[in-house]
Amino acid sequence: MRSPFRSPPSRPGTGGHGRALFAVAQCVPFAIALLVVGIEFSPAHFLYTGPLLTATPALAAVTMGPKGTMSAACVALAVSVATATYNQAWGSQQVYTNFLAIFLVSAASIATSSAMHTRRRSELDQVRRIAAAAQEVLVRPVPARLGPVRAAGIYLAAETGAQIGGDLYEAVQTRYGVRMIVGDVRGKGLPAVRGAAVVLGAFREAVHYEDDLVEVMNHCAAALQREKAVPGAVNAEALAEGFVTALIAQVPDMAVVQLVNRGHPPPLVLRQGRVRALMPASPLPPLGLEDLIAGPPAKAESYPFTPGDRLLLHTDGVIEARDRDNGFFGLPEAMEAAPACPPTEFLEYLHQGLVRHTRGHLADDAALLVVDRLDDETAR
Repeated sequence: MRSPFRSPPSRPGTGGHGRALFAVAQCVPFAIALLVVGIEFSPAHFLYTGPLLTATPALAAVTMGPKGTMSAACVALAVSVATATYNQAWGSQQVYTNFLAIFLVSAASIATSSAMHTRRRSELDQVRRIAAAAQEVLVRPVPARLGPVRAAGIYLAAETGAQIGGDLYEAVQTRYGVRMIVGDVRGKGLPAVRGAAVVLGAFREAVHYEDDLVEVMNHCAAALQREKAVPGAVNAEALAEGFVTALIAQVPDMAVVQLVNRGHPPPLVLRQGRVRALMPASPLPPLGLEDLIAGPPAKAESYPFTPGDRLLLHTDGVIEARDRDNGFFGLPEAMEAAPACPPTEFLEYLHQGLVRHTRGHLADDAALLVVDRLDDETAR
């Protein structure tokens, strides 16, 4: 889905090393201009520096947009004027030849840079449209009303320009009540998206005919194991260490919420201005780590969920978001401080708080799913 959370724009390159090299490349045209100034205002001014200044806008067009290229052209022109004045070279053919060369190269560089910028923007828009379509299939919008609850969901992608990632959620109304899932696939990139698609597909199929929440979770685990068994479907690292934390919740007609938690952060209930975490009585390992399960079969756990209560399901990208002082985001405190408002506005309030806390630098994908329990009369 389209993320309302924006990381700062990144430049080409992989990791910090690539960004550093790109920044150095952007400085090259201006470093050349400084070199020319140093030569022309020194005893070595007899050296011919015209070709260096002519190349300045052309080099800028490689790493900068039209504005940056125009700035480099203006710098080259200003240096040429200053050096010609300092060396009293006005009237010579060489000076006017340099001006003509700078003008022609600058015009061509600006036109080329503008065309490249337009093409890249068009390609990026196309990629975003494709990602938005994929998002609608993978993580569908949550209906505003599902039986006895009002609901809303939001996906915050950490990667710049990303629409989808390894976090997942879904809310479905079934004959057993409103059933929801929220999960987090270990890793990033396409393998994480593939894992999220597998788990969501199994959930959407099993949620309508399995009356036991544990069996619904088992279907998700079995689907993940089948995906790992397909040759070449999962890379070696994901096959050896991949897992998915998942939480399935059910809101039946009774004033309770039933949970099956497989290694996922516990949901939070806001009741009368106070937040409580619904910790599992018997913690279970994430999906994909079934070999670690020992003891009797798991059972769904029930917790009170009365009219007026607000339930928040989330991924660890929210509670592990850090500020500049390396402090975690206080999700329970943010929930308690939120004004009384519908689910959609409530999520937007949390989103804005997360943006302020991290200064726009979200390190991991994050998903939030909130449901409000309605009273019987409103539900009818």
